[in-house]
Amino acid sequence: MSSSMLFNVTMVLYMVSTCIFFAFLASRNKSVGLAGTYAALFGFLVQGAAIGLRWKESYDQGHGHAPLSNLFESVVFFSWTIVLIFLFIDFKYKYRAIGFFVMPFALFGMAWAQLGLDTGIEPLVPALQSNWLMYHVITCFLGYAAFAVACGISIMYLIRESMEKGGADVQAGGLLSMFPSIRALDDLNYKAIMIGFPLLSLGIITGAAWANYAWGTYWSWDPKETWSLIVWFVYAAFLHARITRGWVGRRAAILSVIGFAATIFCYLGVNLFLSGLHSYGK
Repeated sequence: MSSSMLFNVTMVLYMVSTCIFFAFLASRNKSVGLAGTYAALFGFLVQGAAIGLRWKESYDQGHGHAPLSNLFESVVFFSWTIVLIFLFIDFKYKYRAIGFFVMPFALFGMAWAQLGLDTGIEPLVPALQSNWLMYHVITCFLGYAAFAVACGISIMYLIRESMEKGGADVQAGGLLSMFPSIRALDDLNYKAIMIGFPLLSLGIITGAAWANYAWGTYWSWDPKETWSLIVWFVYAAFLHARITRGWVGRRAAILSVIGFAATIFCYLGVNLFLSGLHSYGK
C-alpha cells in the first residue's frame, strides 16, 4: 500500500466526519456527534501512518527527507495538525458541534492536495537541506492549525450571537442548544489562540535561525517573513486588546477570523502570487 492510497482514505474519512457532524447538528443526537469525532480520529491516525509511509518512500527513492518540503506535503501536514488541535479540544471539552466548523478546513486541505497538487517526491533544494526544516515547519503549522480552530470557533460565535439577536430558540432541542454557550465559545477562541501564538513565535524564531544558517542573515524582509510578522502582530494585538482592554465577544471573534485570513495569505498567497526566497514552496 502506498502513502497516496492512505491519503485518499484520509480524505474520505474527513468527508465522512464532516457529514456526520452535519447530521449531528440536524439530529441533535449525542451518539452521532461522538461518531463524527471517532471518524476524525480514525482519519487522523490513517493520515499519520500515510505521512510516515511517505517519509519511508522518500528514503526508498534516495531523497531521504521528512515529508514537509513542498506545497503538497505542507498542505497535507497542515490538514493533519488542524485535526490534532481539534481532537485535543474535542476530547477535553466535548463540544462536538465544533467539528462541523473545523473539519471542513482539514477536508478541503486533503481534497486540494490529492486532487489538485503534484504529489511527486523530489530532492530537497540546497536551502532546505537542514535539520531546521522540521523545527521550523512543525512549529509554524501547529500555530496555523490552532488559528484555524480558533477561526472555526469564532464563526460559531458569530452565528450564535446573530441567531440569538434574531430571537432564535436557545432552549433544549433547538439548533443553538448544540452550540457551546457564547461565553464558552469566546473562552475557547482565546485558548486556541493562546496555543497558536507561542508556536507561531517559535516558528518565526526557528525560521530566523534557519535563514542565518542558509543565507547568512536572520531577517531579509522577504515577502514570507514580512507577512509572518503581520500575522504575529494581528494575534499579538488580539491578546493585548483582550488582556488590557477587555476585548471579548464579537470584536475578538472578528479579529480571530481576520487573523486566520492573514495566516492563509502568509501560507499560500505569498508562495503562489509573490516571488521571494520561499518561492520553492510553490
